[in-house]
Amino acid sequence: MSIRHSLLALLQDQRRYGYDLRVEFEERTGSTWPLNIGQVYTTLDRLERDGLVLKDGDDGEGHVIYSITPAGTAEVQGWFAAPVERSNPPRNELAIKLALAVTLPGVDVPAIISAQRVASMRSLQDYTKARRDTAANQRSSDTAWLLVLDSLIFQTEAEVRWLDLCEARLAQLAASRAASINDPDLNQAPRTTVTAAPVTRPAE
Repeated sequence: MSIRHSLLALLQDQRRYGYDLRVEFEERTGSTWPLNIGQVYTTLDRLERDGLVLKDGDDGEGHVIYSITPAGTAEVQGWFAAPVERSNPPRNELAIKLALAVTLPGVDVPAIISAQRVASMRSLQDYTKARRDTAANQRSSDTAWLLVLDSLIFQTEAEVRWLDLCEARLAQLAASRAASINDPDLNQAPRTTVTAAPVTRPAE
């Protein structure tokens, strides 16, 4: 997540102080990615150092107001215009956990998959309910939150399908090993295509 560009985008909207930036960011994204206020001010310091924002007085209550500079406006416009690159994907703790689990003895990988599937399905139900409730009483300001919810729903659906695929691959591997034990002359089990079953989305 680019905190740097998110803060610049909010400052492009209007002048703000640090705590106000934090509140606006979390309100527009449904508090999905909470910001630490220290993180906000550290980022503002760096943006000021880089000439992208400047201190623009205070609000009379001791809060330093920040404004975006022309260079900052160009920076955030470039961010909006450029696609998000997938060449360096963010760390996926679940993928890392399973990748390590299948290489270590004594780890119950099927149990990990089963527990994660339960948790992921619960999250999918929660996101779907939140989307349904928000859409039922939608205000114009809810559009940003609905976009985030849609993204979370699709990501969680994909995660459940991936877990199904992982489970199928493990079953295929176990069958291949069993065949090799029963038939020592069998060097390699026939390769089969594993297809994950579609995820049934909770009713909206």
